[in-house]
This record gives sequence, structure tokens and C-alpha cells, in this order.
Amino acid sequence: MKFVSLIKVLAAALTTLGFCSSAWAQADEARAKKIISGSCFLCHGATGESSSEVFPRLAGQHHEYIAKQLENFKSGARKSTAMRDMVAKLTPDEMLAVGKFYEKQSVPTEEPKDAGLASVGKYVFHNGNKFSGVPACASCHGAEAKGTVSLPRLAGQYAIYTETQLKQFNTRERTNDNAVMHSIVVKMTPLEMAAVAEYLSSK
Repeated sequence: MKFVSLIKVLAAALTTLGFCSSAWAQADEARAKKIISGSCFLCHGATGESSSEVFPRLAGQHHEYIAKQLENFKSGARKSTAMRDMVAKLTPDEMLAVGKFYEKQSVPTEEPKDAGLASVGKYVFHNGNKFSGVPACASCHGAEAKGTVSLPRLAGQYAIYTETQLKQFNTRERTNDNAVMHSIVVKMTPLEMAAVAEYLSSK
């Protein structure tokens, strides 16, 4: 009887925990929507679709990665006057909440604007360039370019934004992420950067 009672107590506790977890998730989403509607939507859109190719699409991006970038903007590890001001008052929990909201959104897809360029990018992404020493991007970012907890989702990102980030890694304007990127992009030509970015925008 004692064993049966213990099982009932544990079941009740798990049910309560499940309810609390659901309530916390709803509270986090409500908080995220409030933050996004207050400022983020102006550039990144209400659901992360972005209002311009200059700003990154956040829909479908890993929440851990988004939270890390927001923290880096706040600390100054990643440079952006506009973003620094936007995130100045955000707490770590709020950054995660915003990230989780965007991660759940549908990732938009579109045909490449330049199919020929995208085909070159596809080759470099999956095979690299053995003549210049550029490794295959897929070796870290995955064949589907969906990234990991620590690496960003690249599939579906605007080509202009991705190309700009590659250039910033090359010139060391961006230093907050994996230092390996610096050693890779220095070997890439402007054509390869543009091609890989074009390919990823259509995945």
C-alpha cells in the first residue's frame, strides 16, 4: 500500500510540474511577444521574417544562438550601436524567451535570385575549394545548413546578410563567434562568399 501511495504522490507531483512548466512557457511567450512588439518587429518582423534583407531572418533560428548574440550585443562583444541600445535592458531570461519565440516560427524559403551563382555556392558549401584550402561549410554547419545549438541556422537566411557577415569575419569586424571562421573566410574570394550566401538563401 505504501508503494502504491508513493506512486500516486509522484504522479501528482509530475502532473503539477507539467502544469507549472506549461504556465511558465506561456508566460515566457507572452513576455517575448511584448518585447518583440515593442522594438524587435521594426527590423526583424513580428515573426522573424525580417523587414529588409539588411536585417537577419530570425524565424527558425536556434534560441540559444539568438540569446548568445543578444548577450554579446549587450556586452559589446559583438559591435552594433543600434542593437546595443535595443538589448540594454533585457535580462538573460528575456533573451532566451525571445529566442524561443522566434525558433518556433516557420522558416521562409524562396528561389535563388541567381541560379548560376547558387550552383557555385552549393559546390563550395558541400565540397569546399581544395585549390585554395577552403573547407566544406557543411562539415560544421551540416548538409542542411540547419546548424546546432552553438552554430547558427544558415538555411533560408537572406543572401545579402550572410555575405555581409562573411565579409565582417574576414575583416575582423565581427569577432564574437567561432574564431575558426576567421581562418576560413580569409581564404574565400568575394565570389565564393556571394555564391555560398546565394545558395543558402534558397535552402
